[in-house]
Amino acid sequence: MIDHEVRVHPEADRLERKNQLAWKIAEVATDPVEVETAVAEMIVNRVIDNASVAIAAIHRHPVTTARDQALAHPRPGGATVFGLGPDVRVHAEWAAWANGTAVRELDYHDTFLAAEYSHPGDNIPPILAVAQQCGADGAALVRGLATGYEIQVDLVRAICLHKHKIDHVAHLGPSAAAGIGTLLGLPTGIIYQSVQQALHVTTATRQSRKGEISSWKAFAPSHAGKLAVEAVDRAMRGEGAPSPIYEGEDSVVSWMLDGPNARYVVPLPAPGEPKRAILDTYTKEHSAEYQSQALIDLAFRMGRRIAAWEDVASILIRTSHHTHYVIGTGSNDPQKFDPTASRETLDHSIMYIVAVALQDGAWHHVRSYAPERAQRPDTIALWRKITTVEDPDWTRRYHADDPAVKAFGGRIEITMTDGRVIADEMAVANAHSLGATPWARPDYVRKFRTLTEGVLDAAEAARFLQVAESLPRLRAHELAELTIALPADALAHGGMAGIFGFKAT
Repeated sequence: MIDHEVRVHPEADRLERKNQLAWKIAEVATDPVEVETAVAEMIVNRVIDNASVAIAAIHRHPVTTARDQALAHPRPGGATVFGLGPDVRVHAEWAAWANGTAVRELDYHDTFLAAEYSHPGDNIPPILAVAQQCGADGAALVRGLATGYEIQVDLVRAICLHKHKIDHVAHLGPSAAAGIGTLLGLPTGIIYQSVQQALHVTTATRQSRKGEISSWKAFAPSHAGKLAVEAVDRAMRGEGAPSPIYEGEDSVVSWMLDGPNARYVVPLPAPGEPKRAILDTYTKEHSAEYQSQALIDLAFRMGRRIAAWEDVASILIRTSHHTHYVIGTGSNDPQKFDPTASRETLDHSIMYIVAVALQDGAWHHVRSYAPERAQRPDTIALWRKITTVEDPDWTRRYHADDPAVKAFGGRIEITMTDGRVIADEMAVANAHSLGATPWARPDYVRKFRTLTEGVLDAAEAARFLQVAESLPRLRAHELAELTIALPADALAHGGMAGIFGFKAT
């Protein structure tokens, strides 16, 4: 890897393109280095993972809305939409929108946490949609996805957005644009403009993840993916972008991030170095914010030691800065203790999550968030006894570069009414590569079968898995099979008219 310094330059400097981060990203995207077998295999795992969570969410309202909007933009030979099978095609940017929303709705796919947060699997819907519409084969798609993951992870390692209340999808626009550039074999100059345009139009505030969290949390990454597709299209037509988008006087860094005196060091692969970043990412066994994964597993273990919930006096969770301030009591969000809160809010409340995990010893993507579960009196009483605190050691481990040290868990201390303290800790989730039961292909397949049970028939599930596992070898005309069909009468429409379906009388 090569470390690249990124800082703001006065306009008078006329910073050369070759010294701009967007150009260096584009150079990584155009590097023809081969994709390693382990990377290709992990890409297959994540394609299966995305499909699992998308189908599990297929009937939820935001997913239905996004699908209805996509269907208003049909295109023969376009891209496919989850649930509709390979014969229904729409414009690629709308497929990215619909599929990206389905993938993100349950917040249940892969993650990478460093200076910033991210769900790198959000790169898959836009890059796949363009591949289907533009006639790429499986090998080209794998190369594009390797780039998308690489650029997103490298940006997330170096540039913190949330500190300045900028949503993390600002790293997704550039990574998806770069991945599409690799997929299509575009020249460096076009990818450079695409990356800049994509960053420029995907910066938004983090209010979407605070307070009364709405369905926009699911739409935000799919919107970024859609905008990335459109940015590449414009750049291919010869249009430029605000430059330099990272280093300019009035750039994203200068006015939205660390300001005129900022200095970031972004690691990117050297020429000829394989893109391996996907191997540093991890998926979710449980449908909740990633910082909660290890704490859920820990709560399962600790809950067995408590005979009566009314005997719990208080629960303290010692954890990292991010966990405390984003999903813990450090967020100062009263909604995180509200039993009538939305699912989107509850899956960002570690207090709720630990209370339910302690009591149930299990986690389910639907039942654990059901209103009757959240409003159970004994759960509410336990939930409101839980507080979090930042522990500097857990924060240090959260930011550690050494995989053997890096941790996303914490320590739970349960004080009983008789004064006894039950304490335990866990650094990484069981499913993590360094966890007790690290995930491999059979685990991704099991997750797919679990989440699609009762939604897909067995034959369609088996067909999709066979296609997905053949991804690196798929020919161009076979890439449309990388979708899932539900029975024609199984998918509901939103039932509410919008602009795209409006018919003048």
